[in-house]
Amino acid sequence: MRAPIGDFDTATPAPDCLADLVAPVADAVRGWSASVPAEQILYVETDDRWADTAVFVEHYGRDLLERSANCVVVAGKRGGETTLAACLVLSTTRVDVNGVVRRQLGARKASFAPMDTAVGESGMEYGGITPIGLPAAWPLLVDAAVVDLPWVLVGSGRRRGKLLVPGKAFAELAGAVVVEGLGVAG
Repeated sequence: MRAPIGDFDTATPAPDCLADLVAPVADAVRGWSASVPAEQILYVETDDRWADTAVFVEHYGRDLLERSANCVVVAGKRGGETTLAACLVLSTTRVDVNGVVRRQLGARKASFAPMDTAVGESGMEYGGITPIGLPAAWPLLVDAAVVDLPWVLVGSGRRRGKLLVPGKAFAELAGAVVVEGLGVAG
């Protein structure tokens, strides 16, 4: 199958390549119940040598820069409580952690979660974290600009490989809250 965006050799429906996905992502695809069919989540094989955004778009297509999203794990703190959450923003922006995220989580302080926490709690590789398959208890803040895109390139749960997902599917994930202005120019 031809990928709808980017210059990839092949795109495979995620249900047909569960063995290529980390366990939490494969489980999420198996249990998929959104209005967008699971077969529309496409997996594309990529080389992790080209994982950094600038090199990635040079190799796989310049059009991907405006059609890619980054998923980051944040920690909101209030009193002695820490809440982990994920934020999905266009790769051309950065997450407004100290403003929008802090307010959305009702936290006194918010910051990016430490790498070992993000990896350990998500079950995904650092640099490949995706909103599909995150712990259901986590809030998932999704920038409205991501939901508006017909197709979005996101991580697959590991550094090698990516997912192509219709943007509207992210609004239907467990814990998802669509937020205007979550991603800011960076």
